[in-house]
Amino acid sequence: MRPALVLAFCCMAACGDGDRPVQAGGSVFGTSWSLTYLNAPDHVTDADVHSAVEASFAIVNESMNHYDPNSLISLFNELSVRTPMEVDWDFAYVLSAALDLAEVTQGAYDVTVNPLSDLWGFGPAGPTQFPSDDDIRAALASVGSEHLEWQSDIRRLSKLTPGVELDFSSLAKGYAVDLAADALDGLGIARYMLEIGGEVRVRGSSPRGDAWRIAIERPEPGVRGGVHAALSVVDTGVATSGDYRNFFEYEGLRYSHLIDPRLGYPVQHDVVSVTVVHGSAMMADAWATALTVMGSTEALAMAEERDLAVYLITQSGDSTQAIASQGMQRYLLDNP
Repeated sequence: MRPALVLAFCCMAACGDGDRPVQAGGSVFGTSWSLTYLNAPDHVTDADVHSAVEASFAIVNESMNHYDPNSLISLFNELSVRTPMEVDWDFAYVLSAALDLAEVTQGAYDVTVNPLSDLWGFGPAGPTQFPSDDDIRAALASVGSEHLEWQSDIRRLSKLTPGVELDFSSLAKGYAVDLAADALDGLGIARYMLEIGGEVRVRGSSPRGDAWRIAIERPEPGVRGGVHAALSVVDTGVATSGDYRNFFEYEGLRYSHLIDPRLGYPVQHDVVSVTVVHGSAMMADAWATALTVMGSTEALAMAEERDLAVYLITQSGDSTQAIASQGMQRYLLDNP
């Protein structure tokens, strides 16, 4: 799954005994998860909460973790052409959302990008030699949603072209957060912050009694913890995508792990970080990836057209600049 990205959490002020937060966490999807919650019903134990969250993560792991050879997505990726597979409900929901976003973004977002990610050394197999133009053209021949046959009504999926593979890395962590958040809601927990590797959902008020505060990290390679901006959010999801943590350098140029599926090459433009606030952590996650691929001009136009809450950080030389969409303005704090 995609590595942890660029959200950091602001420190919580002290709170009274009646609102003392409970914290839990662990490892999942090759990164970490953390949960802070308050005021659980009397009959709900800490073990109940932990079990509900872990059960949600297990559903996503078994269905969508392409690093696990036994997951449903890995089994699909190994199928031959026109061999149908019936996928589970969660897989179907995520795939349908991904295909809708691919259409909206005219291919800037595409979950069939896996052959290109592998080619550039960002897949499970790790680094390979620098790809040739012929290698890229060959991989592009199996990238695109038109290479899938998807019957959503019966959850039946097959591939129409050899080499087609799916990668849900830009949705799966966010979906796991949404699924676990639903489980917390089901337990009657009305105040919490849950995150997996930077993908976040918050509910209700923070331990201070006001909105949850989430910091957007300053995008500096090799440096963690610097705050570029801060958000004040309630009952929503937040995700950040960036190109400055996972990359390699070749002949003096830096190549990001984010691949433009329209071109076959890692993105090389001014955007270094995109943060999205959305009711669904999954969609915040996916939109952040899509907008990073687009570049600042196309991304901001899309954000305004779709009324998305988006915070872009661009870089020119050693200087950075922040651009916030109109939809993001209401979440920004004046003094992070």
